[in-house]
Amino acid sequence: MPQPIFPATASASRNRLALTALLLGGIAIGGSPIFVRLSELGPMATAFWRVALAFLPLFIVFRATRQDQTKRPEGLRDMLALTLPGVFLAADLIAWHASIHVTTVANATLLANLAPVFVTAAAWMFFGASITRAFLVGLSVAIAGIVVLKGGLSGLAAGDRSGDALAVLAAVFYAGYMLSVARLRGRFDTVRVMVWSTLSAALCLLPVVLVTESQFFPVTIFGWTMLLGLALISHAGGQVAITYALAYLPTAFSSLTLLLQPVVAAFLGVIVLNEGVTVLQVMGGAIVLCGILQARRK
Repeated sequence: MPQPIFPATASASRNRLALTALLLGGIAIGGSPIFVRLSELGPMATAFWRVALAFLPLFIVFRATRQDQTKRPEGLRDMLALTLPGVFLAADLIAWHASIHVTTVANATLLANLAPVFVTAAAWMFFGASITRAFLVGLSVAIAGIVVLKGGLSGLAAGDRSGDALAVLAAVFYAGYMLSVARLRGRFDTVRVMVWSTLSAALCLLPVVLVTESQFFPVTIFGWTMLLGLALISHAGGQVAITYALAYLPTAFSSLTLLLQPVVAAFLGVIVLNEGVTVLQVMGGAIVLCGILQARRK
């Protein structure tokens, strides 16, 4: 019998812990554009080291835990299912990083954050999830807030269609990542899912890096520091927190909450990169938060 897309209701305290983990995970991933921008390497090499460097600490934690108390994969089908999120994640990173070089950064970021739309549609069409009108209103408000944050509809017109299409494709792949992780968390523990998916993503990204990038290793300590921050904070920290939360919170709502990422990225851009902040960006961030709160109420 297939696993439900919405996990069984946990205790109120467990739900609060899961929501806290989800918010912290969204904040941690929100810092990834800063690390990517400051990286000495090209986009594909940076994406590879993001998961490759995160694999080692995840594997150490995995080996240190008592595996006799957790469910193990029972055959080839389970193994393939555990690698699937990594394939989706690698495809997401490839499409998004490629889109940045073709269309505007604002368009690439905005369109790649349409993942909640695809998660909600897939959860309703394929997994029988109940989507309320109030949730759809919250989703629409949050998406509108991202549009405002990125400069409004006029800013979208400045992009390239092929690059915009790549960014939308990245959103589809990330939706696949979240849905596949949510299904797995009904059977396997957080660390096992992360170890398998992280290794899978690294193996998928490695040949792409070897073909497309001229530089594989950073040459300074600063370069390695940026990669370690991306790997340990955004991936090992952020994705682990999100993977944990997906066992206890509805996938559609979880994906909506992750719209905090561009808000966090804009905030960090002001602090770390001394980028200016406009009234429009502040309004956009506030609209996103209102949309998430509306969805949370329902």
